[in-house]
Amino acid sequence: VQLVESGGGLVQPGGSLRLSCAASGFTFSSYVMKWYRQSPGKERELVANILSGGESIIYEDSVKGRFTASRDNAKNTVSLQMNGLEPEDTAVYYCSVLIRGTRYWGQGTQVTVSS
Repeated sequence: VQLVESGGGLVQPGGSLRLSCAASGFTFSSYVMKWYRQSPGKERELVANILSGGESIIYEDSVKGRFTASRDNAKNTVSLQMNGLEPEDTAVYYCSVLIRGTRYWGQGTQVTVSS
């Protein structure tokens, strides 16, 4: 199983970024994919679930209405479109999948929101 995130960077408040996660080594279309984030000094928190059929659920209240999660089962990728970014969104963002009781993580991509 391999998960590789990309798309992070430095952005000004109010800006947008689109994160991507390329998955391989498992039957991607059969599994729920998740986006998490972890800010310095805080626990990792669940941002969104993307169900196998494409339905996405945003769990983190602070990003509802600003973030959208999606997947492309033909390309084995999941995405996180982040609009209206705020300094509080600064974190390392991870994609993740749970397969037969083992949770796999990507290496993460840093998002920094600052003027």
